[in-house]
Amino acid sequence: MTTKTTWPLVRVLRDRDAGFYLSGVVVSGFGTSALWLASGVWVKDLTGSDGLAALCVLAMWLPALAGPLLGTLADRVRRKPLLIGLNLLLAGLLLTLVSVDSPGGLWLLYGVLFVYGAAGVVHDAAESVLVARAVDPSLLGDFNGLRMTATEGMKLLAPLAGAGLYAAYGGASVALLDAATFVLATGLYAMLRVREEKPAPPSGSRRRQTAEGVRHLWAHPVLRPLVLAGGATMLCAGVNGAMVYAVVDGLGHSPAYTGVLYAVQGAGSVAAGLLSGSALRHLGARRFAASGIILLALAVALRAVPSDPVALVCGAAIGAGLPAVLIAALTSVQRETPGALLGRVTATANTLVYTPNVVGLAAGAALVELVSHRLVLVALGVALLVTAGALCQSPARAERTASRSSSDANPA
Repeated sequence: MTTKTTWPLVRVLRDRDAGFYLSGVVVSGFGTSALWLASGVWVKDLTGSDGLAALCVLAMWLPALAGPLLGTLADRVRRKPLLIGLNLLLAGLLLTLVSVDSPGGLWLLYGVLFVYGAAGVVHDAAESVLVARAVDPSLLGDFNGLRMTATEGMKLLAPLAGAGLYAAYGGASVALLDAATFVLATGLYAMLRVREEKPAPPSGSRRRQTAEGVRHLWAHPVLRPLVLAGGATMLCAGVNGAMVYAVVDGLGHSPAYTGVLYAVQGAGSVAAGLLSGSALRHLGARRFAASGIILLALAVALRAVPSDPVALVCGAAIGAGLPAVLIAALTSVQRETPGALLGRVTATANTLVYTPNVVGLAAGAALVELVSHRLVLVALGVALLVTAGALCQSPARAERTASRSSSDANPA
């Protein structure tokens, strides 16, 4: 049993291109997570304003709204050179932040973070296409799970490293660290041996090209319900995230205890990433996603119980349940989308899935001041169960067969 479970992961890790790509994810993810925390602290120290500090997150997230449009860039050129160019661009831009030492320089910080977010949208779209070409279709679920594990692992370590570096040397040092990680990631991407044909010249206007990706996603019987469920889940996850300090207050701990809950949640996500490939093969994308949402629903609702052991178990369960729908949606997009559209469809799916998380955080921040957090958590649990029920209603036979078969041709 153990061999059957771990063997696909070993196959992925032994693949040369997959190894270089995962290494790039780890390296660049470390720098991104460090900068994400340090930028807000940087602005807070320079201005004393919580609102201006919060704008850092907004600047990085705002370009995601243009995901369907930005994703067209990933379908117009070869993806490997595009990834290399984006990494070098961000490394160069981050170097300019060494001059930010007063409130008057914040415009440069916000501008770099905005470009950072826009480049990230294109970067993710290009990566999706490159991975679909480089990785065996039967191992895409395992690969995406390992990618999730790597990303979540960096979220456990990088913020602490970034905070320590910032405290010792200031915000410019964190920017330099992030720039260095992009240069290193550039070298790793340059070593990939992926053969790409030059994409055909685009036909029609940019608006028409964008609409093609949206239309494919919306009309597809497998992709649309998964992406919509992912968006609904991330909306609830955002509201849940805004409740964390109220949960900690209810447990009688100081705000610093949130770090313990986030660490446990990250550990759950790491474990889920390692098991996702096998779960996808056995359950299919819909049932795998629905199972994760059900686990998330129960964990979120039970956070209303004022108990440390319950809170810790729920934190781990939230971390394990949430990635399921994200991995299922991304893997299905890569399997079910023609290569010529994959960049646009990936960017559109990411916009529909991840943007609601920001909306949920804002809504949760307002709700926590008006309503008991325990009532909100129970309501979120019910909403998530409804979301899972919608996925379970439709037959999963077609996509379950596709996820089990290693001989299916990958349209990408």
